[in-house]
This record gives sequence, structure tokens and C-alpha cells, in this order.
Amino acid sequence: MTTTTALAELTGDYVLDPSHTRIGFVARHAMVTKVGGAFHRFEGTAHLDGTDPSRSTARIVIKTESIDTGVEKRDEHLRTNDFLDTPNFPDITFRTTKIETVSDEEYRVTGDLTIKNTTKPVSIDFEYTGNAVDPFGNLRVGLEGSVAISRKDYGVTWNAALEGGGVLVSDKVVLEFDISAIKKS
Repeated sequence: MTTTTALAELTGDYVLDPSHTRIGFVARHAMVTKVGGAFHRFEGTAHLDGTDPSRSTARIVIKTESIDTGVEKRDEHLRTNDFLDTPNFPDITFRTTKIETVSDEEYRVTGDLTIKNTTKPVSIDFEYTGNAVDPFGNLRVGLEGSVAISRKDYGVTWNAALEGGGVLVSDKVVLEFDISAIKKS
């Protein structure tokens, strides 16, 4: 059962619903195909201000050891110092610094992304996908967004040269966010 609520009525504090949220990524492999994956452990909070979206805030903490591409050997390699170095850097964090309204359903969320203790500003374009009251009486808000980053900017530089030219793993990684957030009572 879906109900539409005026944006102002969405104002409040929210938590990410990990069982209905996906935080994923895609990178090009061997310069010919894309390999995707996701992080399965994370937490996030947000304050939405429906009257003035620029006063909204959000914070996400992703547990790096929860990386999953569907191939255990690859996941083990991604957890090493060649990539995420999960023993020394257990978290990837994002904290908003600015939110801009692009259109009635689009928002540009700028914030500090920290990977391997390196923090860089990124801007993520999010589409507001709607809201609904679920069968348990929870007000949910949906957002989808993505951003391309350079993994080298965060000290993730491992690669292997290919015989015919090029490299095994692209520098560009697309981070994907499919968010379901529940309003706290």
C-alpha cells in the first residue's frame, strides 16, 4: 500500500534499512567487461528537511570486510592491502556537507567520502523515488544515486598490465546507492 506524502511531512530523522538498501559498485575488468559487487554490512542515518532540503544531512558507514562480488577469491584479494586493506581500514564513510535541489525529484548530495583514511569531496546525484507506509506502519523514503570515483584518489592503486595493452582493473569505479530509509518515531 503506497501513499504519497507532501515533502514537508517527510521531515524527520531516518535510519537506513539494511535489508532493503543496496550499496554497490561497478568497475571495468580487463578493459572488456564490468564486474559489480556490493557491501552487505553498513549503517546510515539521515535528517530530512522537507521544507528546506538544503538543511538535510546524512551519514553512512560501510564495513569494508563485507565486500561481495560473488567470487570468494576476488573478494579475499579486495580485502587485502592491494585494495581496501580491511584489517587497517574497516570502514568507508560518507558524511554530507551540502544538499542542493536540482528538480522536484532530484537532489545533489555533496559530502566527504573517506576510503583508506583518505577523504575527498564527492557529489552524488540522487533521485527521490517516493515514499510509502509499509504494512508495519513505518514511513519509508526511497532514493537512488550513483557517482564515479577514481580509486587512485583514495590510494587504491594495485593493477596488472595486460599483454595486449591496458590494465586488469579500471581506475574508475561507480558507486551505487539504492536507499530505503525508515523514519524514526
